[in-house]
Amino acid sequence: MATAGVFLFLMLIGVPIGLCLLLVSMTYILDSRNMLLFDSLPVQLFGGVDNYGLIAIPLFVLIGEVMNGGGITRRIIDMTMAFIGALRGGLAYVNLFANMFVASILGSATAQVAIMAQMMVPEMEKKGYDKTFAAGLTAYAGMLGPIIPPSIMFVVYSVLAQVPVADMLMAGLVPGILLTVLFCIVIAIMGFVYSYPKGESMTMRARAKIVLGALPTLLVPIIIVGSILAGIANPTEAAAVGVVAAFLVGRYWIGELSYSQLPMMLLRAGIYSAVVLFLVAAAAVFSWVLVYGMVPQKVAAWVQTVASDPITFMLLVNVILLVIGTVIDGAPGLIMTVPILLPIATEVYGIDPVHFGVVVVINLVLGFLSPPVGLSFFVASAVTGAKPGKMFIVTLPFFLVACLLLVLLSIFPELSTFFAG
Repeated sequence: MATAGVFLFLMLIGVPIGLCLLLVSMTYILDSRNMLLFDSLPVQLFGGVDNYGLIAIPLFVLIGEVMNGGGITRRIIDMTMAFIGALRGGLAYVNLFANMFVASILGSATAQVAIMAQMMVPEMEKKGYDKTFAAGLTAYAGMLGPIIPPSIMFVVYSVLAQVPVADMLMAGLVPGILLTVLFCIVIAIMGFVYSYPKGESMTMRARAKIVLGALPTLLVPIIIVGSILAGIANPTEAAAVGVVAAFLVGRYWIGELSYSQLPMMLLRAGIYSAVVLFLVAAAAVFSWVLVYGMVPQKVAAWVQTVASDPITFMLLVNVILLVIGTVIDGAPGLIMTVPILLPIATEVYGIDPVHFGVVVVINLVLGFLSPPVGLSFFVASAVTGAKPGKMFIVTLPFFLVACLLLVLLSIFPELSTFFAG
């Protein structure tokens, strides 16, 4: 009880989640009166980040920095506009598909929303779209970042669950494509109901010029995803090559990237990566304490009184994680829930850990777009000035189809494991 009280108090006063997990773990050790556990605490802390796969995190973050600074994002948007911009609601489709391409490089929802909102929302406003809808759509399109590979959240989950990073990254392909298709259906219906404007048509020559100019930018996602799928490189190696490819394209093809930008890019990537890795280290200690206190076993005993089969369990997990995701960010949410729920999923219900990881990550990402926190909405609001509450109401159909995808993934695990393993 003392441990739970300390945890709630620290969360309420806003202590950073990594530090909160460490302090709660130490409180539990003090409460258990087993001081010998303090001798193992540094070992567990170091062991949490002593994993080769985690090197991929700073590399993926650096790819996003180089891509944005090198003008690659702008070229991807222009290329998408050339293909589908003339449709009714064309800019909404462009927003979505450009996000899908960018997601295959960035892997971070909040970073993606910040970048794409700056570029797409003013453009959509000029063409007659409601700013609140444009900002909300950008926030939902940012969901693709942590789902389509590469994904920092999948890397963190793979370390927590001790599953291959490559399997987790590839498991996001089908759900990411399905989510894009469902969002397209919503845009088509809303475009018909609200008479969204059509984009300007282009001549074949103008379209070909834009596409040919942007084609080299696609080398980055092709190298990353293609090399992992083909078994040529593991995710860390693919990320390293992706950094080099993004730099070469931005510096020598587009010409917008200069060497003077690199120090700040490396600094920003290092700061963000340090925050994530500290969370992972704190998670290792927290998981160790949970196992010592037999928390997973106690939770499993309760869950089995409610859920009698794997599908019921997964649907229950969806509800629990959606609630957790509304108040806790994605990576901390993973760190707090996976050590408790994963052993129940795999040992009691026989659920594939890769399948379970996809459902958990999508749930927590959807929490980015749910009140009362809705982090992605607040990021979009900070960039565009749109109201977060109105964004949620205007884009509610996107929330509903995302929930539909979660139900489908819970019932049909093959949708998650098709490319994995």
